[in-house]
Formats: sequence, structure tokens, C-alpha cells
Amino acid sequence: MTFTPHGKHLIAGAWIASEATFSSEPAHGPAYDFSLGTPELVAQACEAAEEAFWSYGYSTRAERAAFLNAIADEIEARAEAITEIGSQESGLPEARLKGERGRTTGQLRMFADHIQKGDYLDRRHDAALPDRAPAPRPELFTMQRPIGPVAVFGASNFPLAFSTAGGDTAAALAAGCPVVVKGHGAHPGTGEIIAEAIHAAVEKTGMPKGVFSLVQGGDRSVGQALVQHPLIKAVGFTGSLGGGRALFDLCAQRPEPIPFFGELGSVNPMFLLPEAVSARGEALGQGWAGSLAMGAGQFCTNPGIAVMLEGAEGEALVEAARAALSETGAQVMLTDGIAKAYASGAEKVAREPGVQELLSSVCDVREAKPFLFRISADDWLGNHALTEEVFGPLGLVVVAKDVDQMVEVARSFAGQLTATIHMGDGDAPLGRRLMPVLERKAGRVLVNGFPTGVEVCDTMVHGGPYPASTNFGATSVGTLSIRRFLRPVCYQNLPAALLPEDLAEIAQ
Repeated sequence: MTFTPHGKHLIAGAWIASEATFSSEPAHGPAYDFSLGTPELVAQACEAAEEAFWSYGYSTRAERAAFLNAIADEIEARAEAITEIGSQESGLPEARLKGERGRTTGQLRMFADHIQKGDYLDRRHDAALPDRAPAPRPELFTMQRPIGPVAVFGASNFPLAFSTAGGDTAAALAAGCPVVVKGHGAHPGTGEIIAEAIHAAVEKTGMPKGVFSLVQGGDRSVGQALVQHPLIKAVGFTGSLGGGRALFDLCAQRPEPIPFFGELGSVNPMFLLPEAVSARGEALGQGWAGSLAMGAGQFCTNPGIAVMLEGAEGEALVEAARAALSETGAQVMLTDGIAKAYASGAEKVAREPGVQELLSSVCDVREAKPFLFRISADDWLGNHALTEEVFGPLGLVVVAKDVDQMVEVARSFAGQLTATIHMGDGDAPLGRRLMPVLERKAGRVLVNGFPTGVEVCDTMVHGGPYPASTNFGATSVGTLSIRRFLRPVCYQNLPAALLPEDLAEIAQ
């Protein structure tokens, strides 16, 4: 099934072309022209979303579940075309895109099941106590309610699972919030075909037209117009620290400030404890290399930093990682800009005081090979620049002189998405020292595993203290992510006729 994009925006059920256009920059295959987003189109989409909220925000859980399942069905019906255009635009292999498509539809179906159960509503009831002294208590109910239209920014590194119908969109729609997506310019054709799937689901299930809109491309003014539109009540974003922080500040500066749920970057440190290094150092080095280079290192959970103690066994682990990385071939990166930023970031790391280059590479225009560096903990602790993410398959080994310094290194990190401990049974005392630190620093703590890849389930947390994300109390993956787009409402002394249907179930 060949897919040729028409290049239009989807605004409240209508495919609209704007006068100005931009061309896609595919990794291979033909380039296509797409209509360029404008603040005026953003305003149309936001107004339609607000109008849709008056019906969609008060739809039943069963109706929204049917809509989410219909979106998943329509995506699956376009499977071959999605893989074709997605591979052309991103350079990602077919197997990766098929897996990501499965994750995308799986998220939608997961939320459909989740809202049907009703637990996410956190319904509470305190019966009236009319005879209580010194004052009676009224009857009180509390329940989570949708907040209104939500803006979602597509991510560069996940054209499906974190973009048009990705986790943010699925969570918002499940909550009862219409969505306006700002499509990512790296994969506009993929965004368009997914928008077609959502549009078909809207038609099939009779949802209001404004429940979903896609605005393609556009300069910074388009993103700014979206986060500052007074009808938008929250923003979901996955991207760079600089871009995300700029949007976060705009949200805070609005006359009505709104929450900005941004995932902005992480180096995902690993702590290699002595007994584990002694027992399986070579395997750990090889495993780290595989995790580091997976997908050209273009995962937000890429473990970019390994912290270990000095000694011969640690050096053997580093050599195993270096040897494995040296055999990794060049991989296509998602965009020319990402490839250039990776090469620039590697050059910057190499110039930092105390950094030793263990494996150097030559990057072509859109291809990347791994880099590997090492530095002493003494030099690391005096250089905050080395804690910044380099997006790509770049690894840095930090060598501590003793366990006290390893703990000091752990404390030096800013917020992270993940932190990992590799340990044996005899490493438990050091592991216990590290745990309080890593728990404060990261949203997910792993033992004896690699963080690349995120399970989509009830218990997953994909977030963390700043700058991993802008809201440490939230997650962008898993069913708990729906809470970002809900707020509690208390109902006092309401007659049964006025209670929301979901509360009437427990009012009996």
C-alpha cells in the first residue's frame, strides 16, 4: 500500500491547505510538500476543541473507550502505508516501526480498558452527619474531571508512540480532553496518515469534529500561539531542553498559567558496583554497548554515563564496551539536525578538561557511529557541562577512587528519567547507600538491567525531577499519565439528579 501525502492540516474534521508550504527531508525516498502551520490555524483548532469539549468532556467512559479502540483499528488498517512513509522520513528500520506501531495501538487499547474500570476517577464519598457537634457535616463527593483542550507536541525520535496518536494524545482523549497536535517537521507524512486514522475513528464513532486537530510545521510562532492560546488548559511535550524550557516559560507567563508536562532530556546514569564488575564485567560492558547504540542512541532512556570504581576489573569492562562499540556500524539518525547536534556534542565532550577519548568516530551528514570517553570523578565533579545530554550513541565512563566518591558522583546529578545499579549480592551495602540518592534523582530505578525501552503498563513512571521533566509528579507513559489531564472536583449536597453519572454509581 503506497501512501502519497496530500500535505494538508486537519482542523476540526476538515483538511485545510495553507498558502505557504515546506518540504519534508526524508532519509530516503521522495520529498513531499506540506502546508505550513500558522497562528490563525492554531486558533481555529483551539476554538473547535473548546466547542467539542462541551460534549466530549461529558461523554461516557464506554463512548470514549470505543473511540480509542476505533483509532487503534484505523491505525492497524493503514499498517503497511505507515511503515513505508515512516521509514522514508525517519530512516528507522521496518522492524522498529512495526514495534512502535504496536506500542501506539497498545497504548490506545490500554487506556480504553483503563477508563472502563473507572479506578482512575478516584471517586470518594463522605456521608452527611447532620447531628455532628459542634457543626453538622454535609454530604460530599469527589471525582476526577477532564480539564479541557490539551496541546500535544510531536516528538522527533518516536514518529508514532510519542507523536500524533502517541501517549500524550491517548491519555488526554481517555480523560475526556480534546487534543490539538503540533506535528513534528521530521515526519509530517507519518503524522498525516495517523491523523487520517483518527479522523476516520471520529466519523465512525460520531465524536465531535473538534475533538482532534493536527497543525503541520510552522516556525516558533506556531508553537508559541498554541501554548499561549487561552482555551488550551495543558501541554504535553517531548523534546530538547532548550525548546521545552522556552515553551514551559511561556505557559507560566500566561494570564492564566497552565501546566506544561515536558520531557526534556536525561543521561540515565548507571552505577557499576564492585562485585558485579568482578563477576561479569565483560558481559556488562557488552550489554552497555548494545543498549547505548540501540537505535543510534536516539532514546530518551539511553544510558549515556557509567560510574565505576578504579581498578583492573573495571578497565576490562570498559575495554569490552569499547570493543563492542567499535564493531557497531554507522546508523541513520532521525534528521540532519540531530546528526549535526550529535557530532557537535561529541566534539564538545572531547574538549572538556580531563576527558580521555577511548573511541572516536567520523560522522557523515545523517549517519552516526558511537563515541566513548572516560574521565576521573575528580574532574567530573568540577564540570557540570558533562552532565548534559548528547543525543546519540555516546558513552562516558566516570571513574571514582572509592565508594564515598561514587556516592558523591550520584549526588551531583540533576534529575533523570532513569538510574541503574548493577550489583551482586555482596554489593548490597553500597546499593543501600545509593538508593536514597537515586530515588531522589530519578523517576525509575533499575537493578541489573538496561533502561533503554519503556514498558507501557500501570506501574511505569517515565518522568523525573527537572530537567528530566518539568513536573516531577507526573509520568508520560503508563496509565498514571491520565492524571495529567484531570482535576478533582468536590460535590457538596448535590441531589441525585445533578450528580455526574459516574458518581451516581456509588451514591446508592
